[in-house]
Amino acid sequence: MTRRSLRPHLNQIRTWVRQGRTDAWIAHQLEVTVQQIQTFKREQELEADGDGTPVAEEVDLRGQDDEAIAAELEADAARKVEEDAKRAEEEAARAAAEPAPAEDEADGEEKPKPRRRRASTRRRKDAGPLEGTFDHGEEGYGLWLDPAVQDDPTYAEHWAGHRPVTVTVEEDQIVIRRAGAEPAAD
Repeated sequence: MTRRSLRPHLNQIRTWVRQGRTDAWIAHQLEVTVQQIQTFKREQELEADGDGTPVAEEVDLRGQDDEAIAAELEADAARKVEEDAKRAEEEAARAAAEPAPAEDEADGEEKPKPRRRRASTRRRKDAGPLEGTFDHGEEGYGLWLDPAVQDDPTYAEHWAGHRPVTVTVEEDQIVIRRAGAEPAAD
């Protein structure tokens, strides 16, 4: 993913830092990673009250931030459920509009149904890599994936749900494999 310049947002980020907004909240608002926000704050020496400007009062907005983000996520989930229901209705209407298979009156046998093509499990080539965030916080380590991963057919077929995995940490990558799966030869 190309790195977006945060310089045009300097004053807004400075205001949010003074208000006590979390790096995760700021990253969400600007659609960048938490690491980019942390690096930018370090480079610009933006710490709460770090530039000498007095803060009117110390307000902890994390609870409000969490509520706003949760509401946004719930709205997205509700929208997706509505879209899925609409798609299902359209498919049912299409299926009802198709003629029923005719029986051969002389033999009493049904004609074979035409074979339907299976949806490809490959991702579209124009779909770029998905973004993720590696989190190591107070409660342990975690990997946060781009919500678009749920739309990936390969993910849906092979990875959705709880799956035991093995993790290999290397100098330039972290490899996650399904537990018990043999590594593919490069």
